[in-house]
Amino acid sequence: AFAGDPRFNFILLDKNVGKRKAQIVAIRRSSGDLVLNVDSDTTLASDVVARLALKMQDPGVGAAMGQLAASNRSDTWLTRLIDMEYWLACNEERAAQARFGAVMCCCGPCAMYRRSALLLLLDQYETQLFRGKPSDFGEDRHLTILMLKAGLRTEYVPEAIAATIVPDRLGPYLRQQLRWARSTFRDTLLALHLLPSLDRYLTLDVVGQNLGPLLLALSVLAGLAQLALTATVPWSAVLMIASMTIIRCSVVAFRARQLRFLGFSLHTFINIFLLLPLKAYALCTLSIA
Repeated sequence: AFAGDPRFNFILLDKNVGKRKAQIVAIRRSSGDLVLNVDSDTTLASDVVARLALKMQDPGVGAAMGQLAASNRSDTWLTRLIDMEYWLACNEERAAQARFGAVMCCCGPCAMYRRSALLLLLDQYETQLFRGKPSDFGEDRHLTILMLKAGLRTEYVPEAIAATIVPDRLGPYLRQQLRWARSTFRDTLLALHLLPSLDRYLTLDVVGQNLGPLLLALSVLAGLAQLALTATVPWSAVLMIASMTIIRCSVVAFRARQLRFLGFSLHTFINIFLLLPLKAYALCTLSIA
């Protein structure tokens, strides 16, 4: 439909070289002041470009991301949970980080970058290594870290809505989460030296995101050990986790004015019994591409 439109320039590569290298080719052949990255399964609201570009008018901003939602939210129980998970990730985590000018990951489905900054960082972006091996996933998080490393701010624009297709089955969802977990652990190690130059909240945030799952895993293991050794249920741990889940979901339901967020409490079971073991596996296999 757009092949003959002079405003569009389509670049056809000889083979599938991966998202990162394809991005780099496009960026180097671009000419605009701003570069918008959109995943192929993402649909943008009509005002997304204008809203992100407005935030990028500040020359101190290197990147800005929009709010993500699941376009296939109504398909399965899992897509409904993921849609709520995205809302929380954007409107709690990213929104809080943006208050201090340092969103730690401008998500790939919808993120705008300053081209002049990208050109200075492309060599580092293209040649990222981990333990001597090329690293070619988690490109959005790594590019965000490079922007912060260059002294630029990264922002979140909740009014810029992008809807993306999310996994509707557990298998693909867990494979996605495994990639993301490895990326988070890798780039957290790279970002540690940045923390002293950022607001103290960001240090608390990064430490909490990495230690929180570890402490929860230790609580679960301690509870299972008590059950196995003494044949007694660790009710104190169970009630504490249940209480924290109910309080969090109730607060979010109130903030979002949507009762559906009470159902996000079901995600606690996925987190404890699937995601925690998966994150432990990711930590032990960081070198796997």
